[in-house]
Amino acid sequence: MELHLSDLGVFVYLVHLPTLREASESLPGMHTDTSPIPKLVILLWLLVPPLISMGQGDMSQHKDIVYAEVPGRRLMLDLYMPSSTASPYLIVWVHGGAWHSGSKASPPLSFISSGYALASLDYRLSVDAKFPAQVHDIKAAIRYLRANANKHGYRSDKIVIAGSSAGGHLAALVGVTNNDVKLEGDLGDFTRTSSSVQAIVDYYGPTNFLTILKQSTPHGLGVRGPAMALLLGETVENAPELATLASPLHQVDEGDPPLLIFHGDQDIQVPINQSHELVGAYKRNGLKVHLEVVYGAGHSTTPYYERQYQAIAEKFLSEVLKNPN
Repeated sequence: MELHLSDLGVFVYLVHLPTLREASESLPGMHTDTSPIPKLVILLWLLVPPLISMGQGDMSQHKDIVYAEVPGRRLMLDLYMPSSTASPYLIVWVHGGAWHSGSKASPPLSFISSGYALASLDYRLSVDAKFPAQVHDIKAAIRYLRANANKHGYRSDKIVIAGSSAGGHLAALVGVTNNDVKLEGDLGDFTRTSSSVQAIVDYYGPTNFLTILKQSTPHGLGVRGPAMALLLGETVENAPELATLASPLHQVDEGDPPLLIFHGDQDIQVPINQSHELVGAYKRNGLKVHLEVVYGAGHSTTPYYERQYQAIAEKFLSEVLKNPN
């Protein structure tokens, strides 16, 4: 289904909430201040997120595109196309939610105002399927998107993968496992099409399952330990080989694409040391990498999607995508 935002009416719902924390936990760019807010909250961001960051005529949406099927379920994506850019580069967005929750519904649409197409994916959550099902799904989506580039109107030669939190982990893992038969899978109709990506943007994702719990705060332990065990089907201690396969850090080699990481120094859910570890692996392999430390930011808070950080992402992507190599 194709939907042009210029055809939409704006519906504003008013609701009483003591705080925005619960409503905004999984939404990129939402404010998560825990202080009380005035009695009525306009949930415009939740209900019509594209209209927050873009004008109504700036893009078109193609909703619920089926990219593959698994028993009992169709796997779908939403595609956002900028109206002002012909043949844009494509960013594939992977949502967060500790691998067990979240959806494709609210990606960061600021990339579209910068002239990029954006595909936001749903994938099987850990409550439905264990690792590496999530990676198989994402790679199948990339194959679909590359095979159908001419149909939808974006470029297929260089694709970017990006994501936040658990989605950042999956984006990084997909990015550093181009052409890896162990994680490719065989879902969808385009198994002979490449699932390779040419750049990675990781927002505060875990990178090393073997070290993250030792680095974590008590709060982080309470969140991350059970989430990883649900993803793997075992605790990390009982499944070290699978935990290694699931860790982007341990998959890095000299052929991996350029990587940009954003991480807050006050993140108590995913320690910033996780990003430092991945940066170190990249540097040991002589690869292009940049870690942008967002000072004062925690996990899933507003600053990551403010203009100053969006400009850093745009500069990085411009350098990578316009490089002829």
